[in-house]
Amino acid sequence: MRRWGLPSARPRDLPGSPRPLFVLASGIFALILTMGVARFAYTPMLAYMQPQTGMGDALAGWLAGWNYLGYLTGVLVVTQMRDLMRKDRLYRLSLLLAVVTTAMMPLAECLPRMPLVDEAWIWGLSRYLAGLSTAGGLMLGSGLILHWLIRHGHRSELGLHFSGLGLGIVLGGLLVELAAPYTDWRGQWWLLTGVGGLLLIPAWGWLPRPNQGAPLTAGAGDTRGEPGPLWLWLLQAAYLCAGFGYAIDATFTVLITEQQPALSGQGGLMWLLVGLAAAPAPILWDRIARRWGYLRTLQVAYLLQLSGILLPVFSGTLAAAMASALLFGLTFIGIVSLVLTMVGLRYPAHPAQIMARLTVGYGIAQIIAPVVAGELAERRGSFDDSLLMVGAIMGLGLLCLVAMERVAGRGSRRRSGSGERA
Repeated sequence: MRRWGLPSARPRDLPGSPRPLFVLASGIFALILTMGVARFAYTPMLAYMQPQTGMGDALAGWLAGWNYLGYLTGVLVVTQMRDLMRKDRLYRLSLLLAVVTTAMMPLAECLPRMPLVDEAWIWGLSRYLAGLSTAGGLMLGSGLILHWLIRHGHRSELGLHFSGLGLGIVLGGLLVELAAPYTDWRGQWWLLTGVGGLLLIPAWGWLPRPNQGAPLTAGAGDTRGEPGPLWLWLLQAAYLCAGFGYAIDATFTVLITEQQPALSGQGGLMWLLVGLAAAPAPILWDRIARRWGYLRTLQVAYLLQLSGILLPVFSGTLAAAMASALLFGLTFIGIVSLVLTMVGLRYPAHPAQIMARLTVGYGIAQIIAPVVAGELAERRGSFDDSLLMVGAIMGLGLLCLVAMERVAGRGSRRRSGSGERA
């Protein structure tokens, strides 16, 4: 722990301090709730809602758009927040909102009809508020947990925490599929709501309030101090590029698979592989980052995701589709985990604000990428050109990471020179 300039005291040495495993577990349950249930369960649920409710592709797309808009709104709110206790209250409100918005989906058809208001509007409101809860669960939760780890002298890594995203994808998908033979789409949403209520208990109860110990200051997490503005702008550009890579695969993985003549009916399998690969990925990337450093590890993750994006362009086999899905699951959450952990280490006094600033660009890419890729695919008759376009964007992001390494090296030499002159 000395390499981060952190105190050596452990919470177990302090009476009444919670165990770090329980604090990390609270974050895992929160991500399963806000991401796996409130957000990602919508993807497999579409396969059942469309034939049973008559929902068209246009409405399905609009509902996804409202979810992204809610997420962006939440991120912008987080950028304006400084008070830790206020962040904690909003975070816990996000957990409650995740359960409520999940219940709104089946509840929409149970409410009395009102002029100009039908279930589509309620579904849209549900997805928008679910996006807000996702921003709170991801951005505020990650910042609060990292803050607690640093303040209490624990290794400041979020790999175990971010495994909740992959677990959420797997759990949400399994709940939807297992309930399908026994109930309709309403019953599936009610099952998700009930499980969400159970997840809320540890997510809420195991995270301590953030008002213990001395406040953190800039440089408390990383003895090198905060990097310069150019370093942060390059990271923001690289993360924007990663948003394009994420959005294409997260939106079209199933569709790209189903459009391959030899792979019809395998789309659901690909989505499950994404979740299975994503669950252990953040822990794996944490281990690699300890040896190679965060920037070098991010470069490897970008290169692997770029390879996974391009695989379906050059091969329509099941092996290529599976490899692409596994590489996406392995890298997309790894990239998020590595970037946000690195931000927490380099900006320990205000990590949530920097995380939110980066996530604004990432979120904008999530809105633009599916629209552009969908239009291009409709004109060309396949997603090949869309995947090539996104591959080029991910390559640009990789170049930004290489430039960051050079900027960091120059900064280190300048600080070393100043120390020698002093």
